[in-house]
Amino acid sequence: MKRLTLGVLALLCCAPAFADDLSQGNTAWILTSTALVLFMTIPGLSLFYGGLVRSKNVLSVLMQCFVITCLVSILWVVVGYSLAFAEGGPLVGGLGKMFFAGVSEGAMWGDIPESSFALFQLTFAIITPALIVGGFAERMRFSALVVFSGAWLLLVYAPICHWVWGGGWLGEMGLMDFAGGTVVHITAGVAALVAALYLGNRRGFPEQAMTPHNMTLTIAGAGMLWVGWFGFNGGSALAANGDAGMAMLVTHISASAGAFTWLCAEWVRFGKPSALGAVTGMVAGLGTITPASGYVGPAGALVIGILAGIICFAATNYLKRSLKIDDSLDVFPVHGVGGILGTLLTAVFASSALGIFSGQHDIDIGSQLGVQAIGVVATVGYTAVGTLAILWITDKLLGNRVEEDEEVEGLDLVLHNERGYDI
Repeated sequence: MKRLTLGVLALLCCAPAFADDLSQGNTAWILTSTALVLFMTIPGLSLFYGGLVRSKNVLSVLMQCFVITCLVSILWVVVGYSLAFAEGGPLVGGLGKMFFAGVSEGAMWGDIPESSFALFQLTFAIITPALIVGGFAERMRFSALVVFSGAWLLLVYAPICHWVWGGGWLGEMGLMDFAGGTVVHITAGVAALVAALYLGNRRGFPEQAMTPHNMTLTIAGAGMLWVGWFGFNGGSALAANGDAGMAMLVTHISASAGAFTWLCAEWVRFGKPSALGAVTGMVAGLGTITPASGYVGPAGALVIGILAGIICFAATNYLKRSLKIDDSLDVFPVHGVGGILGTLLTAVFASSALGIFSGQHDIDIGSQLGVQAIGVVATVGYTAVGTLAILWITDKLLGNRVEEDEEVEGLDLVLHNERGYDI
């Protein structure tokens, strides 16, 4: 009996220490969020993009998103995670976590397993180059896409991720980016714009209408993106707590406001609201709230969503109608402009000094706005230069763009010898 009593006491004494090391609730939430964020790319983004292109290219877009998922996962294990999150300098992480060295079953990242953290971050690394696909859809060689995406992950995404979240110089400066305004949306948007300019417009653009072939697929994918974004923003709290709950709430508010504002703007300008406008406005609202999601309150999120709908709508029309730049699926005006807008507005609506529009932090708006602006300029500049260099190299090695007759026939048959539809 004495031994049994001592054994029970020993177990009870050990229990609090174990709870301090591992939070089962936080771990469960991160595992759930990881699944939600992966769901955003396959199938969410895949269907969203697939419906927006012409029927002769639908399979190529689905294939690109799927292969990027596989390629990035492999590279993340080999060296990507290490470059982003291993101890290193202010610009890039070291090589101490290559092949997930030290990411054992018992390794911890705060109060969650490091394996869970590394996998959660992998889903962000997957969706970012997948977003870029929308900038050059319907005209890039598959081989060039594979090489470009892998190089871009390691040379552009991983360093900027380290700058902001891995102990790099922007994080040390105090940049507020809760879930990826700079790391994901600005990088993807700028890279898509550079790619669209480098490859040139699709044959027939802008004279020929490049209308979506299947809005049903696009709307289904949009719904998946909306749901998955709860994991994207809410999971970035890395805990099942009030920050996660507020991040999910403001995410939903901004998405709703962005969608409704965009369709109203479209209704006023063109006479009819469209499903395409509604879902594009939704994505604009989601991308714009992303950097602010863990810092702002509901009223601030409402303003951010409305501004996202107005400004991204104007940017999209200006890019395509005035500048005639063929960013095929509007990645820069939605994600790039939205990411820039959201990163800057974080400095405003995160402040606790705005009454009903207050956020959760006691910050000086002017000083913080300066830090946010530095983050925006650095991310835009580095991404633009890095993306252009990678595109130039892949073009010299492989040729980035398919031949004119291949583009006319469609990438599904030319590159994959398959059809999206057998009708």
